[in-house]
Amino acid sequence: MKVFNDLNEFAAAQGSQLGPTEWLEIDQDRVNLFADATDDHQWIHVDPQRAADGPFGGTIAHGLLTLSLLPHFSQQLYRVDGISLAVNYGYDKVRFVSPVKVGAKIRARGEISTVTQLDGAVQATTTITVEIEDSAKPAAVVQSIVRYIA
Repeated sequence: MKVFNDLNEFAAAQGSQLGPTEWLEIDQDRVNLFADATDDHQWIHVDPQRAADGPFGGTIAHGLLTLSLLPHFSQQLYRVDGISLAVNYGYDKVRFVSPVKVGAKIRARGEISTVTQLDGAVQATTTITVEIEDSAKPAAVVQSIVRYIA
């Protein structure tokens, strides 16, 4: 994990590469819990027997489950010290490139794409790529925006 001592050090790191994180296995229990939390019980996510004959050869994680793991991965990629608050400001672009099959392992890499100085804060866009172990294509590429307040 990269630690930035303050907002100035973080702002100066624009263009820096981050990661990778540790691998995280996506198991059926996690997918089922996400389905319960979001009321998205589509069979490609929660019915292993039916999904075995489906287009992916088994169940896959929800794309939004992959997206929801960004805070987990971001905490492994970097930390900004000397702030009072970090706020998720949103996303500029989210692409789900490849499905994450249940049982697969994923991890993330990042790049601090842009950092904008604000009054008493900075706003950063970090491009996060969620990789799938043994896959040439990533699961997702996301432009995440976080505002850091001094």
